[in-house]
Amino acid sequence: MKKIFYSNGKLLITGEYTVLDGAKALALPTKFGQNLEVETTTNSGIINWTSFDADGSAWVKAEVSIHDVINNIQNGTSVEADTLIKILHHAHLANPDLLTGAAGFEITTNLTFPRHWGLGTSSTLINNIAQWFNIDAFVLLANSFGGSGYDIACAQYDTLIIYSLQNGLPTVIPISYSPSFANDIYFVYLNQKQNSRDAIAAYREHRNDIKTIIPRIDALTNDVLLAGDTNTLASALEKHEDLMAGILGIAPVQERLFPEFKGTVKSLGAWGGDFVMAVAEENPTQYFKDKGYETVIRYRDMIL
Repeated sequence: MKKIFYSNGKLLITGEYTVLDGAKALALPTKFGQNLEVETTTNSGIINWTSFDADGSAWVKAEVSIHDVINNIQNGTSVEADTLIKILHHAHLANPDLLTGAAGFEITTNLTFPRHWGLGTSSTLINNIAQWFNIDAFVLLANSFGGSGYDIACAQYDTLIIYSLQNGLPTVIPISYSPSFANDIYFVYLNQKQNSRDAIAAYREHRNDIKTIIPRIDALTNDVLLAGDTNTLASALEKHEDLMAGILGIAPVQERLFPEFKGTVKSLGAWGGDFVMAVAEENPTQYFKDKGYETVIRYRDMIL
């Protein structure tokens, strides 16, 4: 019998980087995500794994030994195979019953967004594997890729969330959110994938006086959430960008790439790649396409 699991993608609107140090972050689950299909096979002791990108192309094809998973034996045949072994090994430690004595498995994953978009290829995978093993996805994330866990929360919730780490533990507050000015919000892909782990390392090198910064981030997160119109939202986003620019020592994305834009552009998640959020009263699609950014998605087409 085939089992199918699904997880939402994510966008981090406020609290980037600082969420690692306890700041409140506002995050949105996307209509795009990834599923995982599991079938038991008679191919004893083997997991055949295939991952498909949104265009139907297979970007991972791996044959993994259950013995290697149980014993965390990474043989270097490919980065993808070793990564799978690592994740599945930690899942096995949390629930040894699933693989112990199992025959074999045929696993297929399917992304509904291009994996280079940065909407959560890894987090949706972690959450799907956790569902399969019936274990805590936040713990599995901590033992494999690491990170704040906001992306795992987005994978599990179908509405806006306020996410924070309290004493190192995830706290999730789901909030019904349907802004009247949603038609003024767009998401633009910057044509390059950002490595979150490298970006986090850079943040840790630059952060100073973080304890005084966190209350300011928390206040701006509330301002963004409670904004009642486009101008109020834009103002809060601009203040957040300026604050983070000072922490990171990086000029805001609007200053670097879109200085003449009639509206507000904010980085999302790791600065320097993936998506940005654009707020404008006039449709900015043509503006961004003229600059070479072809992927411009309306709020209602992106967010659950």
